[in-house]
Amino acid sequence: MNCKAVILLPDGMADEPLPELGGKTPLEFAPTPGMDSIAARGASGTFLTLPEGLPTSSDVANMSVLGFRPELNYPGRGPIECAGQGIELGPDDVAFRCNLVYASEDGVLRDYSAGHIDEKESRLLMEDLEKNFGSAEATFHAGVSYRNLLVLHGRRFSPAVRYFKPDSSADMPLAELQSSPSDDSPEAAATVAFLHDLEERCAAFLSAHPLNRGKSAPANRIWPWSPGRKPVIPPFSELYQGRTGAVITAVDVIKGIAKCTGMDVIEVPGATGFVDTNYKGKLEAALGALEDHDLVYLHVEAVDECSHIGDLELKLRAIADFDREIVSPLLEALAGRNDVNVAVLPDHPVPLRLRKHTTTPVPLAIRGPAVPVPDGIDVFSEIRAKEGTLGFLRAGQLVRKILGLEG
Repeated sequence: MNCKAVILLPDGMADEPLPELGGKTPLEFAPTPGMDSIAARGASGTFLTLPEGLPTSSDVANMSVLGFRPELNYPGRGPIECAGQGIELGPDDVAFRCNLVYASEDGVLRDYSAGHIDEKESRLLMEDLEKNFGSAEATFHAGVSYRNLLVLHGRRFSPAVRYFKPDSSADMPLAELQSSPSDDSPEAAATVAFLHDLEERCAAFLSAHPLNRGKSAPANRIWPWSPGRKPVIPPFSELYQGRTGAVITAVDVIKGIAKCTGMDVIEVPGATGFVDTNYKGKLEAALGALEDHDLVYLHVEAVDECSHIGDLELKLRAIADFDREIVSPLLEALAGRNDVNVAVLPDHPVPLRLRKHTTTPVPLAIRGPAVPVPDGIDVFSEIRAKEGTLGFLRAGQLVRKILGLEG
C-alpha cells in the first residue's frame, strides 16, 4: 500500500557501551519512551549509512539514509552546503566546507568549532575575511555558527585535495594535519599551495581580530575541507515513483542534499544545530509538511555536536530532549492514523571515547503499516536492534519500505 512517512534522525546518537553507565550506551541509559514505543509497536533492524571507501561524514550518511547512493553520487561536503545556502557554482568552481577553528599557540588543533562560536560573531568574522582576502579567485561565505564555506574560482584549481576532517582531529598537531594533493595534476598542487598560503594569512588576521580577544577558544584559523564541484544527484521523485519529500533541519549540509534532489526545505526560526534548537518549531513544521508531502525528514544535529565535544551529560540530555520534544509528541499527534510510517535512526555513530564518526551500522526502528506484526524488541538500542526482523538494510531500502514501494 502507498503510505506517508516520517524519518526522525538524531544525528550522531549511536555509541558504544560505557563503564560509567553500567555497560549501557547513552541511548540505552537516557529516558527514551518515545523511541522505545516505536520499537515495541514495530520492528527493529540495522542500516549501513557509511559505505566503504567514502568519508565518514554526515553528508554521506544522510545521502545513504535517503537512498541517494553516495558511492555513485557523492560530490563533496563543500558543494552540498553551497546548494543549501543557494550559492550557485560555476563549472570551474571548487567549493570547500570552511570551519572556523581554534588552534593553540603550540600548534595543536583544540576545537573544531571555535567553542561553538556564536552565529553573529562567526558571520562578522567571515565578512571581514571576505573584505580582506576575497578576490576573483576566492570567496568566503558565512553559514551557521562555525560551519562556513570557501569557494575557489578558476580552471587552475582542483577538488583533488586530501584533507583531514576537523571534528575527527582534535588535539592533533597542525603539522600532521596539512592538506595535500590527491593526484599528480598541476591543478591539485596549485590548489594546495594556494590554500596553505591563504590559511596562514587568515590565521594572522584572525588571531589579531578584536572579536577573538579574551576568548578561551578563539576562532583563530580557517579549516577548508571536503571540496568538490557542482553536484549532480538524481531527484527524490525520480527515485521514488513521483513521491514528494520535505526536510526540516538547522544545518546547510542537510538542506543542500534536499535542494540538490528536489526535496522541499522547511525553514524553522530558532533552529540552531545545537541543544538550544527550536524543537517545538521543528515538530510543528514536520506535522504541517506531512499534510502535503509523502515523506518528511526531521533532522536534529544536537546529539552529534555533544558527541564530538565528548560531553556525556550533554549527550544524555540531548537524547532525552529529542525523545521528549520530538518523538513522543509526534507519535501522540499521529495517534489513530493508519497511513503513516514513523522511522527513527541516527545517521552514524559518534562514540564518546573517540569523539569522531565510525562506520558501524546504526540501529533502526519502524512503526506503522509497513510493520503489521511487531517483532518483540521492546526498546530502541544499538544492541537490541540487531535482533529485529527488519534485518540489515542499505541504500534505498528504508525509504521504499516506509513509502509502501516495495515489490
